[in-house]
Amino acid sequence: MSKRIAVVGAGLMGSGIAQVSAQAGYEVVLRDVTEEALQRGLGGIRASYERFVAKGKLSAGDAEAALGRITTTTDLEAAADADLIVEAVFEKLEVKQEVFRELDRIARDGAVLATNTSAIPITRIAAVTRRPESVVGTHFFSPVPMMQLCELVRGYKTSDETLAEARAFAEGVGKTVIVVNRDVAGFVTTRLIAALVVEATRLYESGVASAEDIDTACRLGFGHAMGPLATADLTGVDILLNATRNIYTETQDEKFAPPEIMARMVTAGDLGRKSGRGFYPYEAK
Repeated sequence: MSKRIAVVGAGLMGSGIAQVSAQAGYEVVLRDVTEEALQRGLGGIRASYERFVAKGKLSAGDAEAALGRITTTTDLEAAADADLIVEAVFEKLEVKQEVFRELDRIARDGAVLATNTSAIPITRIAAVTRRPESVVGTHFFSPVPMMQLCELVRGYKTSDETLAEARAFAEGVGKTVIVVNRDVAGFVTTRLIAALVVEATRLYESGVASAEDIDTACRLGFGHAMGPLATADLTGVDILLNATRNIYTETQDEKFAPPEIMARMVTAGDLGRKSGRGFYPYEAK
């Protein structure tokens, strides 16, 4: 694979994927629907590089060179000559399918079409294209520059070659890869965290224990770096609510049915760290 990547979606995940790709030497086209979204994403990338430079983990020259490898656009056609396209738009099947219909029309023959979904079966996304063998899941974790894992997910028709190219890309940007051989809803990581967050939320909602004590139990009892409710706040309560709903819709397994309080929190705007309050309060930065 050559070194040209397109990332569709300049939000937290898309900009993070663009950042690590450019830092690894790839030429990156970052696309979003508005200039405002693109500038916000680019600003986040620049600020992240500056933090790495301040900590001595990246030279100022390398940071500047990496920024120079990122171009932004509102035109999806700019992805036409990319060797690998990573979609990182909103976690909703219909939204992703619409993007993939367009990518199927635009992308060159042989391009890898990757989706950064955390819960939606790859086969359902690939089914709207004429090249399902070229579609693969590349589930990065937030924040992308810091998190070491990338979960690669095979759709029903994903080819060995597509999986190998996706692995080469993920490892090329410094990630450790696990492979999910059957794209059940939620894959491996989201199913595990969703089940844990749902049960922790039920314990919290019913007054069995405080959020702090539930998280402390997981940190000190199980060796988790962060408790499930603090993880929900970091990820976004809305993101996890959507993921658990996707898994529940697909499986009808009651252990993934999100507790009522999660929906109430999202309706009220208590989304976690990004809103200043979730299961815990956060000071505004």
